[in-house]
Amino acid sequence: MENKSINNSTILRAMTQDGSARVLVINSRKIVNDMIGFHKTTPTATAALGRLVTATSVIGTMLPEDGDTVTVSIQGDGEAGRLLAVGDYFGNVKGYIQNPLANPPKKPNGKLDVGAAVGAGTISFVKSVGAIEPQIGTIELVSGEIAEDIATYFAKSEQIPTVLSLGVLVDTDYSCLAAGGVLIQLMPFPDEATVDLIERNAADLVNISRHFAAGLSNEQIMDIAMRDIPYDIFDTIEVDYKCDCSRHRMQEKIKSLGKGEILNMLDEQVAEGKARELTAVCRFCNSEYTFSEKELL
Repeated sequence: MENKSINNSTILRAMTQDGSARVLVINSRKIVNDMIGFHKTTPTATAALGRLVTATSVIGTMLPEDGDTVTVSIQGDGEAGRLLAVGDYFGNVKGYIQNPLANPPKKPNGKLDVGAAVGAGTISFVKSVGAIEPQIGTIELVSGEIAEDIATYFAKSEQIPTVLSLGVLVDTDYSCLAAGGVLIQLMPFPDEATVDLIERNAADLVNISRHFAAGLSNEQIMDIAMRDIPYDIFDTIEVDYKCDCSRHRMQEKIKSLGKGEILNMLDEQVAEGKARELTAVCRFCNSEYTFSEKELL
């Protein structure tokens, strides 16, 4: 039975009892539907950015302190262009896609071709943690399918073996029918028997969106991921698609361009027959902020 209700997005966090791995399960349907509302994405663009914001929300909850953020950026040569997601310590997330209308033909098996939409390129992580300099890492994309690329990043750049399954199921009306994911990361010196079981169970997480579409709870999906592995649940947290843009922040960004550049831009507006004012659009929520010449200068 399909779960059609739209509740808050939630993350369930747990640890294996032997300390071998941490496990996080997210139901991100509400986040992805909010994202669709802001960006008006086509199905494949929804799947691509939806997977990215889902993963970034989970990764955000692994940051050490309130105020820390993680930015995951994908720069591919596919028609989707640049994809960007920013997550915070509480798991709140916002996202951007350069071409929300990207929608290449489906794969022969009928699935959305996210890899084709993303193309070849790089994935970068920027972690802003405390007062230290941001931690930056970049690797080549493996497949453009998002989950494999992020798992490979953790393995290569942070030396953390990671299992990551992400899924976004788009309905016929282009809304999100189901979305979510499972992230499992090995801790130092894991028990080999537990590792073997995690690898075995990963096969049951391949089509993760179908589990959510069938109405399975985070706890039930955790049981699938942890079959035959004793684990303890830490907590469940609610997470949102949350943009923190404001008129003041947009004004400061425009001011940072300098007086000369602002005057040139105002002149261009007049030359095009428009009012002598500038409008800034937030790329994460498409809110518009218009400023007069007097306000800017």
